[in-house]
Amino acid sequence: MRPFKRTSRLQRLIATVKQAAPGRPSAKTVKAGAITVGGLVGVTAGSAGISSLRRRGEEAAHGS
Repeated sequence: MRPFKRTSRLQRLIATVKQAAPGRPSAKTVKAGAITVGGLVGVTAGSAGISSLRRRGEEAAHGS
């Protein structure tokens, strides 16, 4: 009996993309890619929002 082999979501995503890389991408690969891009967009937007809030806080501190 083999012990369970646990993989993270990222590891499964990378494995899926590697398996489907040669030839036409499958629907599963396209979906995985879209989820990855969506996550990257979300992280970038969050980072920009935090930077904007910090900048506002610094301006208010220096202005008073």
